[in-house]
Amino acid sequence: MAPIPSTALMSPTQTLVVTISPRARASYLALASVGRRAFSASSPQASGQYHRSDFTGQGYTGFYETGQPTKGPISKTSDVGTPRITPRDFKKDLDQYVVGQERPKRVLSTAIYNHHLRIQELQRQDYVQGEMEAQALRREIGHRHPVEDEFPGQQTTMHDPAPTPLLESQPILELPPLQIDKSNILLLGPSGVGKTLMAKTLARKLKVPFSMSDCTPFTQAGYIGEDVEVCVQRLLAAANYDVSAAEHGIICLDEIDKIATSRVAHGKDVGGEGVQQALLKIIEGTTVQIQAKAERSAGGRSPRGAPGGSGGYPSSNPGSGPSPNPPGTKGEVFNVRTDNILFICTGAFVGLHKVIMDRVSKGSMGFGATVRSSNPESGVHDTSLKGQYADALFKKHLPYFVPAEPPQRSDPFAPETKKPQQVFNILDLVEPSDLQKYGMIPELVGRIPISCALSALDEDALVRVLTEPRDSLVKQYEKTLHDSGIELRFTNAALREVAKGASNMGTGARGLRTVLERLLSDCMYETPGSQVKHVLITQDVAKLRSGPLYFQRGQQQSFHHAIALEEEKWEEELRRSEDSAQVRNFEEYRKQGLVAGAGGFM
Repeated sequence: MAPIPSTALMSPTQTLVVTISPRARASYLALASVGRRAFSASSPQASGQYHRSDFTGQGYTGFYETGQPTKGPISKTSDVGTPRITPRDFKKDLDQYVVGQERPKRVLSTAIYNHHLRIQELQRQDYVQGEMEAQALRREIGHRHPVEDEFPGQQTTMHDPAPTPLLESQPILELPPLQIDKSNILLLGPSGVGKTLMAKTLARKLKVPFSMSDCTPFTQAGYIGEDVEVCVQRLLAAANYDVSAAEHGIICLDEIDKIATSRVAHGKDVGGEGVQQALLKIIEGTTVQIQAKAERSAGGRSPRGAPGGSGGYPSSNPGSGPSPNPPGTKGEVFNVRTDNILFICTGAFVGLHKVIMDRVSKGSMGFGATVRSSNPESGVHDTSLKGQYADALFKKHLPYFVPAEPPQRSDPFAPETKKPQQVFNILDLVEPSDLQKYGMIPELVGRIPISCALSALDEDALVRVLTEPRDSLVKQYEKTLHDSGIELRFTNAALREVAKGASNMGTGARGLRTVLERLLSDCMYETPGSQVKHVLITQDVAKLRSGPLYFQRGQQQSFHHAIALEEEKWEEELRRSEDSAQVRNFEEYRKQGLVAGAGGFM
């Protein structure tokens, strides 16, 4: 298609006709519109009516604030989002260090997880509060002219008494946030079952400051001993004198049963009810003043760099500058709030199971009643309960729900196996009234809403303690001798004998180290630096019938052959014990039936 000519002679009278392309026409209309808009903006509107096109040449002004409440279907969702760590993760970490104690693990993991959520919620509320204050400041200075800030001598800009904002903004909501209270924990159980280890493991997993305080030396203020504020001071020291971190930490009060109220014939009970009264405000929430003590050997510097001398961390007191105290004098005072500190109280509570059984078996009389037999061989603090009536007793008085086990389909052609007798823990039935009868004041019991009991460790559990945990005792002794170039091995029969000897001591898992030290003391003295490269601990060695078996360099085959013989001997002994437990004639069946009929609480 040929281009259209711009000019052409269309008539003999010499008339000029101009033909314009569509693109040029559009450009001309655009230029005319811009000129008309500029003219209308410069001339005042006499009628007072404005059009939308009158403001297209001006810049857009308004406010945009982040963090406002979201509208729509996701307006009611969580502000935190999906948790990165769950109570199951805490329990998995506990399984690597603590054997058994399934319910205490679940309860403690849930409590620590809730404490973690409380810390996150408090941090989020502080962040939101800071954003609201910054938002209010931005709105306050939003209508000020920048010249007023750059040149203070300028006259203040005058505003309309009732200015109309160009953009409607969201009002600042000043509603008080929802406060989630803490739930302190009480762990009951015999000595050496893992109460302290569980608390330390979870605090290390949560990465918060953790301190352990023994309640035995606590006394009332003004008496010889330690004040109850020492537990907060130790937490502050564990947090490297960071007050904000210490206020979100965990304090473990060990041996809390030692401050139970006791009747004193002469004088005042300064270590019982008085200490419990002093712990009330600290556990519930108060402000404790902690004074950092200066170390004499550090040249006047406070512990871990606290500002007692030259340099350190700032004080929690607002407006306080550097410490004016000279080096070597008393340190600075820190104000620590205990509202958000989680307290984990542990104790053995020796004799509490008798108080519980007096309440549970009250009114029991006649055939089939619950009878407690005194067994002096069971130990001083035996809280286990077993027998044919124990199941019904626990279902009636247990303070928590236990789901029923699903029925298992048994093979009629399979040999009948003997079901192990279930053992219950009397401390699972504890109630606040039992703790009050033991000597704890009701105000302190009410501030510890969660209570959980740990069971004593039997021989099977002690064998698992020797081998299964991440830092088990067997692995520790094997590593100790491995550093000297010596291989240490235990047979299964030897481990069983070690567990049996520790269970007779009545100190729980702590007795395992005592037994192992007795067995390996001579071995750890003689073997380093000698020709011995392999050490074997057998059942006879564990029973102190013979010394450890030593194997020198080049006798590795004999070492493994001796291990195989010991394991075969142990398996044969297990088969004989299983065969002896089976009923072979009517006389044995009748005797076994009589024993079962006369069963009760052992």
